[in-house]
Amino acid sequence: MDLPVMPPVKPMLAKAVKGVPDPAKYDGLSFEPKWDGFRCLVFKDGDEVELASRNTKPLTRYFPELVAAMREQLPDRCVLDGEVFVAIGPRLQFEVLQERIHPAESRINKLAEETPAGFVAFDALALGEDSLLDRPFAERRAALADALADLPAGGPCHLTRVSTDPETAQRWFHEFEGAGLDGVIAKPLGAAYEPNKRTMLKIKHERTADVVVAGMREHKTSTPERPLLGSLLLGLYADGQLQHVGVAASFTEQRRAELWEEMQALACPIEEHPWGQWQEFLIANPGRQPGTGSRWSQGKDLSFTPLRPERVLEVKYDAMEGSRFRHTAHFKRWRPDRDPESCGYDQLEQPVRYDLAEVLGGEAPRA
Repeated sequence: MDLPVMPPVKPMLAKAVKGVPDPAKYDGLSFEPKWDGFRCLVFKDGDEVELASRNTKPLTRYFPELVAAMREQLPDRCVLDGEVFVAIGPRLQFEVLQERIHPAESRINKLAEETPAGFVAFDALALGEDSLLDRPFAERRAALADALADLPAGGPCHLTRVSTDPETAQRWFHEFEGAGLDGVIAKPLGAAYEPNKRTMLKIKHERTADVVVAGMREHKTSTPERPLLGSLLLGLYADGQLQHVGVAASFTEQRRAELWEEMQALACPIEEHPWGQWQEFLIANPGRQPGTGSRWSQGKDLSFTPLRPERVLEVKYDAMEGSRFRHTAHFKRWRPDRDPESCGYDQLEQPVRYDLAEVLGGEAPRA
């Protein structure tokens, strides 16, 4: 492989902003959907195709169906930035995508047929003999659109939609979540491609929920002399049963020490805890109950201290993935006025349903 831009390359990143920004403050912005998959750089030189993750690790072996499609559908020589995703019906399915990272080739090939992946391109680092890294995004986008003009409508390779209209971006922000997307990205039209720099802007959904504290884990730097809390395990009630909904884990060291001491009064034996039934599990399970393992957590201590589910706190979260928070929730405040049994899933905002096909092929792209 001999390309104008060679691996390893770390992709350009985004910093969070609140609300859709004003393009005038950035000398023009291009807006596009924020995809919820695996960030992926594609290096293609003829029949040679390499896929690299955000942290430059190889993804090629996990997506043989994509490699085959890219040989047919992408330009002969190119370096593209995009996202690998799996869609089932009208929505992206991140949990299904995670299953594709598997050590067994037979399993990978089976899933490639059962839950084939797609790739959506949203930037070009090189085309043909030319590096595009120093060119403004407006030029890179135009070159990418020309290079991918003949992509088949059915994929699995796609070109992301773009718009320079902030009102369109605001509409996408609300509508596209129903198809499993993660928000909106804004790119300054005049910005070069800067690997590993937070040059882009991301607008993500942020919501709050009142949840029950049901357990805690020690921090990796905790010592017997100075015990520190690593994370709080959170729950919500459904049909009278306390379900594990995620964790809150972003605290200062001082706050970790304070919380560890504060939570001791709630500690209880696992046999007296609503999650005691899960202590018998030794392998991964669909609900990802605390204390159970998976291939994503090998080598990690997943043991936890059960806490009587008597305290409620308010957290910020961005989205749900099934019955759990998609990412780590952020502690906001204690809610002593809330009864734990009143904290259920019915309080969570449900996004409007939207068909992913409309995101991929609805409107003609605009530079």
